[in-house]
Amino acid sequence: MPHRTVVVSFAGERRQVPSGTSVKDFLISFYGQLPRDILAALVNRRLVMLDFPLRGGQVNLEAVRSTSREGEAVARRSAALVLMAAVRELYPEARLVVGQSLGGGYFYSWHGPTPLTDATVASIARRMEEICAEDRPFRRTTVTLEEAEAIFRSTGDESKIHLLSTYRSSTVPVIQCGAFLDIAHGAVAPSAGTLQGFAVVPYEDGLLLRFPRDGDATQLPELRPQPKLFATYRETRRWNELLGVANVGSLNRMCLSGEIAEVIRVAEGFHEKKIAAAADTIAKERQRVRLVLVAGPSSSGKTTFIRRLGVQLRVNGMRPVGLSIDNYFVDRDKTPLGSDGQPDYEALEALDLELFNQHLEALLQGRAVDVPRYDFVLGRRVARDRWTRLELHPDDILLVEGIHGLNHRLTAAVAEEAKFRIFISALTQLTLDDHNRIFTSDARLLRRIVRDRLFRGHPATRTLEMWGAVRRGEARWVFPFQEEADLVFNSALVYEPAVLKVYAERFLLEVPREHPTYTEAYRLLKFLAWFVPVFQDDVPNTSILREFIGGGAFQE
Repeated sequence: MPHRTVVVSFAGERRQVPSGTSVKDFLISFYGQLPRDILAALVNRRLVMLDFPLRGGQVNLEAVRSTSREGEAVARRSAALVLMAAVRELYPEARLVVGQSLGGGYFYSWHGPTPLTDATVASIARRMEEICAEDRPFRRTTVTLEEAEAIFRSTGDESKIHLLSTYRSSTVPVIQCGAFLDIAHGAVAPSAGTLQGFAVVPYEDGLLLRFPRDGDATQLPELRPQPKLFATYRETRRWNELLGVANVGSLNRMCLSGEIAEVIRVAEGFHEKKIAAAADTIAKERQRVRLVLVAGPSSSGKTTFIRRLGVQLRVNGMRPVGLSIDNYFVDRDKTPLGSDGQPDYEALEALDLELFNQHLEALLQGRAVDVPRYDFVLGRRVARDRWTRLELHPDDILLVEGIHGLNHRLTAAVAEEAKFRIFISALTQLTLDDHNRIFTSDARLLRRIVRDRLFRGHPATRTLEMWGAVRRGEARWVFPFQEEADLVFNSALVYEPAVLKVYAERFLLEVPREHPTYTEAYRLLKFLAWFVPVFQDDVPNTSILREFIGGGAFQE
């Protein structure tokens, strides 16, 4: 028998309200009025909109404010919806296609008869401001699958029709802002008037929807040119389109038709071609380049990339010699402290920079050195008599991998002309559909969840707990230096979410509902539900993906 009332635990209090009371009405009764900075809510750790009805006897409720991580995602999704509504009203024949995260915002390419000029972008920005000024509501409803397909067919949204072709529910949640209607991929704010601080500006041949930093509506991050990163994104997007896999709907179709085997072969061939080209470039500069530095964020596939680069360098008559930065950590009791008062193992000063540079300088001058070995269990170096002798020969080239590889301070003793820097990351250009992007970091998070569970014995809960700190470290020590690279390598494989789903879905289902990481696990499970799974059989043993699912030729 349904409960007539529900007990809501919120902000340290327990209140009983009629079953079916919306989150918004509960918050109004609690505060007297709805605080402007509350954009959504967590109900039993699941992210919901404020119109969500409270049912089930007992409910744990948390407000999602604009300054939180979840609140930022809600605000961005809502601002993107306002953008699409403005374009639909002003330029109904135009087609916007979402792309990568760039410059503190999202890049959109423009397709349509109306040229995209500064004046066009300015008119879109004005219309967005007007929509926010009228506090237009975002309306969430549920329609049948057939109704959704008919709606998107009438508006020419083919990418959404393709996405729904493998959708296995009889109903589809949709969200509407004026004349624009979209599949509801996540919670949005109650209305456009709650959004502040965003901006729309021209960028290259498209436009950039920019967002405030850390929920501060008065501060947009500085827009710095990122030509190397943008060129890498553009190249990947072009290759995806040539493969016929620009979005998840087209990927799913190929998975079901059996064409995915060819997609895998071409995607892997593209990787091999890029790695071979990198080795060729280094070989042409062998009289100048003696040190190759490889940097990238967590789970970008650096280990496999370096092994494959090493093979290609050997093809060019060069012998790669690796030098691990991990052996140059200072003793644990000397590790610098972070702002939270805890040891910051990702700080550059956690390394013995003086000794590392002494060894680099000596090796590149042809002198032998004794490389230390670090005991991570004890948190200090082993005795000197257990260090390893290393010396470079004329055809040798030194390879150094680590998150600080592009930071000039790491290799200050080496002349700039002797270095070749490579930045590697998984920069996915696959989208759910034309208007809904995939978080770039999600590809790496799924890789890490699978690897940690399969090979390190870590449950998904632990990986998810650590991910926030990992991302903060990357934002400080990795991404600010990516434009310093001589070469950017995109390790993302267009087909990989379909393979990772087979593993990640199982491991995410192990996360208990009461665990703090359940919110993120639930979001990832909803995301993975859009993919048709692909078994690993056609993934070659030299693939970067093998670093995370096993069976790789380079695994020890």
